Amino acid sequence: MRRLVSGFCMASLLVASAVGTVSSQARGSSHTVTTADYEGWKKELSNWGRWGKDDQIGALNLITPQKRKQAAALVKDGVSVSLAADPDTVMAVDNPNPYEVTMQGIGADRIAVNYHGIAHTHLDSLAHINANGVFFNGYTPDPAAVARDRHAKNSIHNVKNGIFTRGILIDIPRLKGVPYLEPGTPIYIEDLEAWEKQAGVKVSSGDALFVRTGVWARRKAQGPWLRGRAEGGKSAGLDPSVIPWLKQRDIALLGSDHPQYVAPSSQRGAVHDFALLYLGVHLFDNCDLEALSEASAARRRWEFLLTAAPLPIPGGTGSPLNPIATF
Repeated sequence: MRRLVSGFCMASLLVASAVGTVSSQARGSSHTVTTADYEGWKKELSNWGRWGKDDQIGALNLITPQKRKQAAALVKDGVSVSLAADPDTVMAVDNPNPYEVTMQGIGADRIAVNYHGIAHTHLDSLAHINANGVFFNGYTPDPAAVARDRHAKNSIHNVKNGIFTRGILIDIPRLKGVPYLEPGTPIYIEDLEAWEKQAGVKVSSGDALFVRTGVWARRKAQGPWLRGRAEGGKSAGLDPSVIPWLKQRDIALLGSDHPQYVAPSSQRGAVHDFALLYLGVHLFDNCDLEALSEASAARRRWEFLLTAAPLPIPGGTGSPLNPIATF
């Protein structure tokens, strides 16, 4: 046992050292993340095994009872704000799979949605992203079994009891004095930390971090545009060089008005995929953070109680949902 504990401590020190090194590199003027850097982080920064070999919720383990109590104490005004976009039923270049809302009578309707992608607000489970068939914490399902019975591990059903923690908004357009970031704008560690200094908050263990880029403000002003991983898509978002910082801060959840990555990028979809697969961080994709930005600015408060409850679908890769910020 002593040898095991010593080995674990030594491994932890090595990881911490590696995080500090790559974080320092990420602060360089080029912000370059090579393929070798990214591949190395998969081992150096991984949360696999951190909460046991059978863990299925990853960084949600960081939302402790004490963290929930601290989050509850943030409620001062009793005012709540939705972080979800309204269901979009109109097909567009950035909404290839619109919500389907069909009235079935005067008092009944049917709702259907292909929610993954860049249009609809949803929460990704740890059964969403894999590398060569391997998901967070080494879960390696048989594709035929998944097609037949859905996922046996890492599914959204693990979040059935809901999310209750401190939320923090990092508002990069407000930091830069613009209504929205132009597509393709990268967000670096120094941007995140400049906002912390300006707003008087610091991201810490167990937080739900939301990063606003202004997608919905720009879409309202200029209309839809090609975003995401599609060839030619352009999106403002987190640069791959922020990955070690996310590990250092030990966030529980990550959200944005886009799936958390900058495009184009030499490491396509890097932050989104790394967070799910190696950090075990569930992701809120495509949140509408415009009302939250205004509510936070009016109060000069950038932290809030964050609550959210996905549909408890056994074997599900995620769920549409309506996250709520309460001040």
